[in-house]
Amino acid sequence: MKRIIYLLFAVFLLNACDVTVENPNTITTATFWKTETDAQYGINAVYNMFYKPGTYSRWIWFRLDLTSDEGFSQSPWAELKEWTDFRYNNYNFWEGNAWTYRDCYEAIFRANQVLYFVPDITFADENEKNRILSQAYFLRGLYYYNLALLWGGDNKSLAIVLEPSTPGMQPEGHTGSEVYQQAISDFTEAQKFLPEEWDDANKGRATKGAALAFRAKCYMQLHQWNEAKNDLQWLVEGEGQKYYDLTANYADNFRRDTENNRESVFEIQYSDVNKAPAGDGDFDVNPNLGLNRGQFFAPPGIGWTDGEIRPWLVAEFKKEKNLNDGYDIRLRHTAFYSEQHLDFPDNERIYGEVSNEATWNRDNWKGRVFYRKYSSEHYRDFDDYHNPTNVRLVRFADVLLMYAECIVQSGGSVSDAVAHVNRVRARVNMPALAVNHAAATSDKDAFLKRLQMERALELATEGQRWADIKRWGLVDSQAGIDELKSRDSDFNNFVIGRHSRLPIPSDEVSNNPNIEQNPNY
Repeated sequence: MKRIIYLLFAVFLLNACDVTVENPNTITTATFWKTETDAQYGINAVYNMFYKPGTYSRWIWFRLDLTSDEGFSQSPWAELKEWTDFRYNNYNFWEGNAWTYRDCYEAIFRANQVLYFVPDITFADENEKNRILSQAYFLRGLYYYNLALLWGGDNKSLAIVLEPSTPGMQPEGHTGSEVYQQAISDFTEAQKFLPEEWDDANKGRATKGAALAFRAKCYMQLHQWNEAKNDLQWLVEGEGQKYYDLTANYADNFRRDTENNRESVFEIQYSDVNKAPAGDGDFDVNPNLGLNRGQFFAPPGIGWTDGEIRPWLVAEFKKEKNLNDGYDIRLRHTAFYSEQHLDFPDNERIYGEVSNEATWNRDNWKGRVFYRKYSSEHYRDFDDYHNPTNVRLVRFADVLLMYAECIVQSGGSVSDAVAHVNRVRARVNMPALAVNHAAATSDKDAFLKRLQMERALELATEGQRWADIKRWGLVDSQAGIDELKSRDSDFNNFVIGRHSRLPIPSDEVSNNPNIEQNPNY
C-alpha cells in the first residue's frame, strides 16, 4: 500500500437569490458511492490522512514526543518552542494545536462517509465490504484515541460525530473517558471482520491484531486492566503468536529495507514516489506521501532541529551494561550524542557529518542530543519532506511491555510479567531484571516503577511516552511533576489540572456552544 490512491470528493454549492448553482464537473454524493471501486477509494482517502502535516507526517510528533519528558525544543520559532514547554497563549496556534485537532476530525469525517455510504453499495463478496467497513471503524477509533489522549479531560470538551458532518452542525461535547469509550466501540467493530494478516499488496492496512492492540491502549488509559490484558493476550499467547515476534535486530524496526516485519503490529506506509510540495496539501490530487519528521528533528545543518532529546535518556541507557560489558544497543539507534563514536564501533556517521570532538564542540551542537529513529540517516546523508521510512505505530515489544503492565495491575503474577520484560531485554543482550533490579522481580510497586524506565529505553522517541506518563498519573500529583522536572525543566511550567490536556482551539469553542474549553484555560 505504498501508493495510496487519494480521492477527495466535495460538493460546492453557491446560494444567492434563491438560485443554486452546481459545478457539473464536481463529484457529488449523488454520483459517487455507487461501486466497489468507489468504496475502495473512500477507505484509501481515510488512510491518506496519515500523510497530512497535522497528523503523523509532522506535527503530532511535537505533541507526543516533545511534550513528554523525553524531548524538548530550542527552536528559534518562539511560539513553536513555547508549545513544547506548556506555555499556551494562542489556543488557535495552527502548527501546535489547531492543525492536528482539525485533521483528527477530518479523518473521522472521511471514515464516517465510508461507514454511512458503503453499506448501501452492492458487493460481489460481502466479506470485502465488511473488510472495508472494519478498516473505517479502525481508523475512526485511532483518531478518537488521539483526541482523547491529547485534548480529553473530565469536562465535555470533545465532539463525538458518527455520521458525515454538515455545515452548521453543533455536536454535543463529551469527556475524554467517553471519547476513549467511543474508540473502544470502534475497535470492537473493527476486529470482528479485519483479517489477521493481508497479502503483500495490502501491507499496511489494519489487521485484527492492530485493532486489539489499540483497544488495549484505550482500556489502559482508563485503567481497565483486565480488558486490556485479554486483548493483548491474543497477540502474545493466542492466535496472534503466528504473526508477531521480536526481530533479532532491534534496528530493523526503524529502517526502510526491513519494513512490515514480524514485530510490526501497525505501520504507516511512507513513500518518496511523489515528491509533491510539503504544505497542507488537502486538495492535492497527488499528495506528498513522505515522512517530514526527520526534516524537523535532524541535527543543525541537516534539519531544522525544532526538536531534540533530553540528555537524561543517554545517561539512563548507560546505567547498565549488556552481557558483553558493552552499552545497550538501543542507545545507538535512538540518539545522536557526543560519545556515540566512543561507545559503539562503526558509529561515527551522522548523516553526512562525522561524530568526533570537533563536531560536538561546535556552538550549535555542544551538549545536545538529537533524534535518530525514523530518520533517513541509515541510507543517505540528508533528510527532507519525502522520507520513505515507515513509522511503526505499534511494535510487538510495546505489546509485551503493555501486557506485563496489565498482568501486574490486574493482580497477576509479578514473575509472569517479569518474563515478558526479560524477553524484550534479551533481544538486545541485556541481562535479566534480577541481575540489576532484583526488587522489581518480586514486588508489585517496584516492578511497575521499573517498567516505566523499561518502556522509555525500549520505545524512546516513538510517540508512546505522553500516553505513558498520563496513564501512570505522573502529571496528576506534585510528586509526579517533581520527578518529571528532574528530567525535563519544561515541567517547571506545568500546572496540575491544566496542562495534562491541550486547550481546545478557541475557534471551535466560539463556533459550538456545546463544546466546553478545558479547565483553567
